[in-house]
Amino acid sequence: MHEYSIAYDIYATAKRAAVENGADEITAVTVDVGEIAMVNPEQVIFLFGVIVEDDPLFAETHLECRTVKVRTRCECGYEGDEKFVCPRCGGLPHVVEGKEIVVSNIEIEVNES
Repeated sequence: MHEYSIAYDIYATAKRAAVENGADEITAVTVDVGEIAMVNPEQVIFLFGVIVEDDPLFAETHLECRTVKVRTRCECGYEGDEKFVCPRCGGLPHVVEGKEIVVSNIEIEVNES
């Protein structure tokens, strides 16, 4: 179940960013999940909730997983969304985008008093 380690890494990344910036609360975390990342976003969201449940910094945190569509490029110049066979030359296109898992945004609250 690699979703647990992904959820934990999201938690650790958000916590580190919040601590480094003196946050009192993390309100939202957005993660971009590639269409072919081999991850179940619903499981990641559930496990993230389990991991953060006793951390007051995450009391009201909302985790959003956005799907990133596949984008490929072939040596012949083709660019598009074909994953397996280039429609121009029949070669194997290289996946440029759509297999990553990236924390793209962390929203925090800082009490300035």
